[in-house]
Amino acid sequence: MVCRVRQVLIAIVLTLSVSVPARGQTPQPFPRPGQAQPPRTVPPATAPPVTPAPPTSQPVTQPASDRGAPTAAALVFPVYPAAQFLASYDAGRGQRYYIFGTTAQFAEIVSYYRTQLDERGSLVFREPATHMFEVGRFREETMAFPPGVTVKDWTWGGSQGYPNPKLDAQPERFPTIIMIVPPPPPTPGSGR
Repeated sequence: MVCRVRQVLIAIVLTLSVSVPARGQTPQPFPRPGQAQPPRTVPPATAPPVTPAPPTSQPVTQPASDRGAPTAAALVFPVYPAAQFLASYDAGRGQRYYIFGTTAQFAEIVSYYRTQLDERGSLVFREPATHMFEVGRFREETMAFPPGVTVKDWTWGGSQGYPNPKLDAQPERFPTIIMIVPPPPPTPGSGR
C-alpha cells in the first residue's frame, strides 16, 4: 500500500514538473481559429511617436484597406477612429466578434471607451492589461459572449505588439487590440 502511494505521488510530481514550463508561455488573448501564425518580423529600432486621434462621436471614414470593416452602426458600439479592422470570427449562438488594431496606447483606448460608452468598465487582468466594458444584458440562452468591448495591451512583458495579419501592411504590429462583441440580432418571435 505504501509503495503504491509513493508511486502515485512520484507520478503527480513528474506530471506537475512537466506542465509548469507550459504555464510560463505568453497567453494568446483572442482565439484565432484556422488562422496560420504570421511570420515573425524584426521591428524597426525606433518607433515614430504616436499622435492620437481626437475622440469623436461622428462617423469616421474608413481607409481603403478597411472597406470590408463593419460600421459602428452594425457593431452597435463605437469604433476608435484610428483603429484598423483586422478580422471577424464566429462566436457562436448567432454572435460574431470583431478585432481591431490600433497604434494608440492602452490607457488612451480605455479612456476613449469610458467616454464613449459612459461606462467605467473593469480591469480584468493587470498583466497583460485587459479592460472589459460589458454593455447590455447577457442572456445565457441566446448569447455566447456578453455584448461589449474588450481592450488589451499587447506590449506587456516586452512584446512588440500584435502582428498585423495583412501582408506588407503598416503598421507591422499593434500595441493595442480592441475586440467588439455586439449583441446577437433579434430572432423572429423573441419579442426583442
